[in-house]
Amino acid sequence: MDDDGTRGVRGSSADRAPVPGLPPRPTTSPRVPPPATGPRTPAPAQPVEYRPPRPTSAPSVEQPPRGAPLDAWLRTPRPHQEPGVWRYGYTPPPPEESERVSDRSLLVGALISLLSALLLWSLWRNGYLPYRLVPLKLFTPGEWWNPGTSGGPRTVQGSDSLTVYEALLFGLLAYGCGRVGNWSELFRRHVADRGQPFLALAAAAAAGLTQLLVWKEALPVVRPVLVLIASVAGGEIYQSQTVVNVVYAVIAAAVLWPFARLGRWRELLAARRSSSSPAPHGHEAPAPATSADQWPELRAAGWTDAADALTAEVRTGRMNDVDVARLRHAWMLAARRPDRLASLAETVLRTGGAAALHPSGHRDLPGRTARHDVLTGQVRIGRCAEDPHNPYVRRGTGLALDPELLGTSLLAVGPPGAGKTDRLVRPVVEALALRALAGQAAVLAVGGAGAPLGPDDAFDVVVRVGHPGSAHDIDLYGGTTDPDEAAAVLAEGLVGDVGSLDSRRAVTVLAQLLGPYRAAHGHFPSVPELRGLLDGTPAAIAGLRATLEAAGHQAMLRELDARARQAGGPGDPAPALADRVSLLDRPAFAGFFATGPDARQFSLRALGQHPLRVRVDLPERGHAEASRLLTRLLLAQFTAITAARTDTTLFACLVLDDATHAVTAETVRGIRRLRSVNAGAVLVLRTVDDVPEALHTPLLGAVGCTAAFSGITTWDGKRFAEAWGKEWVETREVAQHTVFADQPFTRALHALRKLVTGKAVTTDAVTVRQVERERWSASELAYAVPAGHAVLSLTTVRGEHAPPLLVRLDG
Repeated sequence: MDDDGTRGVRGSSADRAPVPGLPPRPTTSPRVPPPATGPRTPAPAQPVEYRPPRPTSAPSVEQPPRGAPLDAWLRTPRPHQEPGVWRYGYTPPPPEESERVSDRSLLVGALISLLSALLLWSLWRNGYLPYRLVPLKLFTPGEWWNPGTSGGPRTVQGSDSLTVYEALLFGLLAYGCGRVGNWSELFRRHVADRGQPFLALAAAAAAGLTQLLVWKEALPVVRPVLVLIASVAGGEIYQSQTVVNVVYAVIAAAVLWPFARLGRWRELLAARRSSSSPAPHGHEAPAPATSADQWPELRAAGWTDAADALTAEVRTGRMNDVDVARLRHAWMLAARRPDRLASLAETVLRTGGAAALHPSGHRDLPGRTARHDVLTGQVRIGRCAEDPHNPYVRRGTGLALDPELLGTSLLAVGPPGAGKTDRLVRPVVEALALRALAGQAAVLAVGGAGAPLGPDDAFDVVVRVGHPGSAHDIDLYGGTTDPDEAAAVLAEGLVGDVGSLDSRRAVTVLAQLLGPYRAAHGHFPSVPELRGLLDGTPAAIAGLRATLEAAGHQAMLRELDARARQAGGPGDPAPALADRVSLLDRPAFAGFFATGPDARQFSLRALGQHPLRVRVDLPERGHAEASRLLTRLLLAQFTAITAARTDTTLFACLVLDDATHAVTAETVRGIRRLRSVNAGAVLVLRTVDDVPEALHTPLLGAVGCTAAFSGITTWDGKRFAEAWGKEWVETREVAQHTVFADQPFTRALHALRKLVTGKAVTTDAVTVRQVERERWSASELAYAVPAGHAVLSLTTVRGEHAPPLLVRLDG
């Protein structure tokens, strides 16, 4: 991967990002340490079950476990599913059963059908059913039968036809008994679901009992078969004992065959045979040539040597999942410019899995606390609960977030202690950092000092505002050289939350000062200098005017004169701007926000050009207002910079662990534009009231994904309920009406029943209607969401939707 000069830069250029120096290139794939939550339990790379038992401890990291082959992990299916479905090894659920019959009803129904069939067969055999021979006499010659509707057979042909007729009727009776008694469901539920070897043993026992009844002629099978063979081939065929033995063997095999199918004897024998004959040591079944671990995209392009080298790296364990994702992405980018394919293939042959490294030289994070699938970019944050609000197909499935969802931006609301940072923000930041190592994303995580957003080693740039040991500062002007653009972004960060102030006048005031200062000094003013200019300090204004006059900047002198004429007038925003700038002009921030050639600024403009991992720590405890100002400024810079970039192949995401008082009308419009430029934002709030009331509806409409954590108020729940809309549901209303009897005997029975039960005899009147109801009501969101859960509504950048889902968070 070309670093484009991004290593070790400490200047203020917008085209360069300060990144730690490149360490020595590793020779082997780094091993991922176990997560901090507990010991790691290796798990085989097999497709997960649809509804595994609810975990009782911290989940293991979903990546190729140590010691397990990476090729098996690569070959695990990842089918395309609905938004938010954890695709790694996904298995679809069985079809939904509309109404499950109880075991008691099933057994009683089967017993009644069996007894009814036995009664009918007994009545038939003993001649108690009238006109039982009429259908047979209609299709056979009359001389075969005695006169009358009840007359029996007169000839041998009549007796043979009656034998076959009875066998056919017995088969129809057995089939009807099985259908009416639901014997198939009884067999599936109590025999087949128990699995092997119980299924095979039960089928064998049933087969033995059936064979005994057949050869004892309790079941009409043998004689009808013999009669049919004799009628076709002639009775002389039975003069040969060999033929008789063959016929008997065929009958026995035909009776045995259905039970062999039901008991799955062939599958059981094949499994036992394969388990008793192990494969030769050291030899594995060859993977198909088109499998993922064979790098089919390289082979299709003709680079067989590079594909063989990477296949060997995968098989020998010298690569990890991040290497695979990084090399796939690098090959995809190189395929767009064929002149780079040869150099990439040569690098792969020379360095193997270490080719196209991230500018930091890292091949993995120092530790993972969530379950990731780097190939799809998903991070698993929880499991959909078994709740009636969730659709049947989503109950028990894993729920994951990926750039397809984060590209529409995410708003999470929940009280302190609900798990927003640990179970949502930290996994999302971790997933974006892994994607950045693969060269596919850039992430900016903003939180308070000490927030668990990840260790320092997991980021390329760490900005600690107000900390003396911070290696970088924040560029208040976003790395731009245009005074008007810098004024617009800075005004939004300073006074964007002041509804009574005209933001356009604030932008004009800042532009009238920033333009002349940059023309005079070649850079924008520092915080103390900007405060002096906004306050109208005579020394600051006079010094800037003298410099401009000496350099001959007449246009900038007119800007400065215009500012002097407007200063002190009614509605002048300069005092409000100066008050906000004074929040940053404190002793704790001395040396920060400096400008000029010796500044240590980090510009957000680098996020749109390089796969960087950046974390900003804000001093929320001692300087809450200053932290909110900086958060608002970073959000405004991010929306402006990502919207202006021309190359949108890199996914950029801003994560605000606390977006209190950071959302303004302009940033809401900017968030709405992010999905079109391959960018997104994650905003976390304690309550929706942290945003001005006029922006509640626009904010919920601007983001595509929303999350309501347990413990929110009914006021917040009402806003989410309105945003998620309504759906048509079927309701059943049961009305009980007292039954009044007219007959004396019936009244006596009702009086006796009331005396025994203590209740009057009633009848139920059921009314089924289709009504439109809220998906989640405000009271349900406030009181029905259990602790450790959240309700998430998801939307992809392509417009696909997922209904609000109740999720048990385990991130």
